[in-house]
Amino acid sequence: MKRFIYLFVVVLFFFTACNNQTQVVPEEPFEMPDVSLTDEEIENGIMTPEILWKFGRVSDPQVSPDGNTLIYNVTYYSIDENKGYTHVYSVPVAGGDVTALTNGGFSCFNTRWVNNDKIAYLSAETDTVQVWTMKPDGSEKTQISNLDISVNTFKISPTGDKILITADVKLDETPNEIYEDLPKADVIIAEDLMYRHWNGWHDYAYSHIFIADFDGSGVSEPTDIMEGERFDAPMSPYFDDSEMSWSPDGKKIAYTCKKMTGVEYALSTDSDIYIYDVEDGTTENITEGMPGYDKYPVFSPDSKMISWISMETPGYEADKERLFIMDFETGAKTYLTEDFDYNVSNVVWPEENGSYETIYFISVINATNQIFGINTKTREVIQITEGVHNYTGMDIVGDKFIASKMSMSMASEIFEVEKTGLERQITFTNQNIYDNIEMGKVTEHWIPTTDGKQMLVWLILHPKFDATKEYPAILYCQGGPQSAVSQFFSYRWNFQMMAANGYVVIAPNRRGLPGFGTEWNAQISGDYGGQNMKDYMSAVNAFKDEPYIDENRICAVGASYGGFSVFWLAGHNEDNTFKAFISHCGMFNLESQYAGTEEMFFVNHDLGGAYWEKENEIAQNSYENSPHKFVQNWNAPILIITGGYDFRIPYTESLQAFNAAQLNGVESKLLVFPEESHFVLKPQNSILWQREFKAWLDKYLK
Repeated sequence: MKRFIYLFVVVLFFFTACNNQTQVVPEEPFEMPDVSLTDEEIENGIMTPEILWKFGRVSDPQVSPDGNTLIYNVTYYSIDENKGYTHVYSVPVAGGDVTALTNGGFSCFNTRWVNNDKIAYLSAETDTVQVWTMKPDGSEKTQISNLDISVNTFKISPTGDKILITADVKLDETPNEIYEDLPKADVIIAEDLMYRHWNGWHDYAYSHIFIADFDGSGVSEPTDIMEGERFDAPMSPYFDDSEMSWSPDGKKIAYTCKKMTGVEYALSTDSDIYIYDVEDGTTENITEGMPGYDKYPVFSPDSKMISWISMETPGYEADKERLFIMDFETGAKTYLTEDFDYNVSNVVWPEENGSYETIYFISVINATNQIFGINTKTREVIQITEGVHNYTGMDIVGDKFIASKMSMSMASEIFEVEKTGLERQITFTNQNIYDNIEMGKVTEHWIPTTDGKQMLVWLILHPKFDATKEYPAILYCQGGPQSAVSQFFSYRWNFQMMAANGYVVIAPNRRGLPGFGTEWNAQISGDYGGQNMKDYMSAVNAFKDEPYIDENRICAVGASYGGFSVFWLAGHNEDNTFKAFISHCGMFNLESQYAGTEEMFFVNHDLGGAYWEKENEIAQNSYENSPHKFVQNWNAPILIITGGYDFRIPYTESLQAFNAAQLNGVESKLLVFPEESHFVLKPQNSILWQREFKAWLDKYLK
């Protein structure tokens, strides 16, 4: 399958000195471009699209076995080259100078400690991506695998003698192989569903897990543990290596897979956890009969138990993420978080003073991501961190966490966090930017909804906000639809960018978002155009009379389900609340969306079923609320954006909306990025996107 590798969406950024940290760059021919801020950017002092692409994107922290050294990736983009790189950096956990361990016109990633004296990583330096090793100071770089195929990811066994890798295996014939006399024919031939997924056509290959001997200096010929299987592990479209894990004793591999094809695959979320026995080569499905997503296996430190994240409802991709554990000896499964009404992610199961009783995880609660712990015996949950931020990943080293943290005002950095919640920042990748530009203040508000509940709304103010002045406002409509408006730092829908353009941003956590209990999250399914739209209007009405907001200059913007929301609000703008709209990759005609998307389980659950099910009241209510049925009411200018490789919400939805606007005499503009997908990821396309976004709002609200 074509890879949707968000881990590889990278930024080109020069790692400058900050907080007494200096960079040591190996003497290699490739030089990172100087993307330090210009005098004009410093004088202006606020976020711009060009500055946003100068951020270093920090990921994948790994601490040495002795707990002293942190290695991590900083991902980069070159605007001039319109391409990205990833490279490896190290810094003492206690703080100190940053060292660039790799540097070149290629990417290095998936960095892992072999031992205190050696690091393994993937490098794209050769024609295929292979496993390399180096010393902790970046010296003695050595390619240790030489496979015919590119390695997508790898994991070294805890015992150090084995390695699992994932790679694509071609199993299906291409049309050119079927018709050998037509080598230049270019066609997709489909006889079943899932011929495309997210942003790629099926390419006749599948991601498989291989196992090989490993001694730190070489990799033996690997064995495909899924030989002949036409399934992906890790699963498409994310290919997340967190869906695989080694048992601490090195005897088992747990992996996630949805072993279905075609229509069955498109209709189901029934993935399972499989246990591969390294010694006898057998595979066992331990979640058979559990009909929702089962993902992210993590073994107990003694290898006698395993945990994973499970969803209960078939076909519901945003169901509660429950924490389960299973005892291998008895086969007994325990639902640990039954009394915890929030999601579980990023599970870590450590040994602490000879005990394995506490599992740690991250959960979104009240639109922030925090670290929690749960006792496997008593099921008592404790919240470890608090504050206006998102922890997005963590591990435990000794008695402390090493965690990635971000907020609406700070891109991801790495922190050391104590069990008391006390934190200390380790990396300062973008400090030179924060030292020279001003971020807008983010404020938290709880407002009443039309059905008597309380809703959290973030306000993001202009960096040079003056309460005596009036500002135009942006209503931000979230996508997902079940994706929290938490403290994320986005490189696309960046709230600081919107505020810096001279606007107050209103960002509601409307109905259908996690972090406020399962009832709040689930309400939106089957109610598109319902209570969540009232929630949006509650947010606008709560702030439009504030003296610093000009109620005559309000717009609505959003992507995906947020784009649907914009189309819907445009058709219900009788009181002229909104003076302009921007919809990115939004659903416009729910009937064509139903038949045009690829993961049918999503539309079946969220819309209630197919449009031809005339006796299905939930489905028919959904289609009656389709935005295309209200386009005759559109009365404000609208900018519509889409990507040619968007197969989740096909680009034709945006074309329909633009054509309808033009035919109805509505001032409108269309941006089509032929090589982009549901997201605009290439640097120059993204900067153009930001400029058009700002110009459209400025034209009608300023």
